[in-house]
This record gives sequence, C-alpha cells and structure tokens, in this order.
Amino acid sequence: MTKILTFGVYDYFHLGHLRLFKQCKEHADYLIVAVQNGDYILKYKPEAKILYSTEERVEILNSIKEIDEVIVYDSLSPECLEKIDFDILALGEDHKGGRFDIAEKWCIDHGKKVVRLKRTEGICSSEIKRTIKREV
Repeated sequence: MTKILTFGVYDYFHLGHLRLFKQCKEHADYLIVAVQNGDYILKYKPEAKILYSTEERVEILNSIKEIDEVIVYDSLSPECLEKIDFDILALGEDHKGGRFDIAEKWCIDHGKKVVRLKRTEGICSSEIKRTIKREV
C-alpha cells in the first residue's frame, strides 16, 4: 500500500481542499492529512483568526471519504516528518521556499517521493477570509 501525506490548516474548508484530496488519491492508496495544531499557530501568530478549533477541523476532515487518516502536527519539520509513515509528500504548486524546501529535501534524502499538485483556480482560504472581513 502506498501512503501519501499532505498538510495544512484547513480552517476555512473549501472545494479546493476537496480537490486536493482527490488529486492525492490519484498518486496513492492511502491518504494521510496532517492538520496544523491551532495552539501552535497562535503561539507564532497571535493575531491569527482561527474559525474552528483543532478538534473541530479534525472532525471535519475525518468525515471526508477520500481521507484515510487525520493527524495533528505543529510544524512542517524533519522531526515531524520522520514520525509519520508515508511514501509520498504532496505539496501545492505554490509551496516553495523555507520550510517547504527543507521538507522536500528531507523527503528526497530519505527515499520519499514528492509530488506537486495543482491549486483550484480562483479558490483560496486567504481570499475567503478577506471576503468575510469586508462583508462584516
């Protein structure tokens, strides 16, 4: 069985996230989705507005048929990656630089495949947040 890992906050869940999960399943039999711990986010970005708690986001993700396993992570680091049993890391086409490059290098160094997946055009959590803020 081939396992693919993807990660994110998944706070403002949208169609782009669902399409990401479907793309992941084209590359592997088993999809692991890592959702970022809300407490960790607020530790480094105290101004962040998080809509759902970590537990609520896990519950939402667990209800999606494409997802086989949901885990919680703090930061995308080599220490985090080495604790997860996966074969392929799925990154978005815009996940470049900094921690993403470090994660990609770790995967390559440890025999893991990395795939770049397409974003759903016109849909992103940041824009949803801006739209809500303007309308409030």
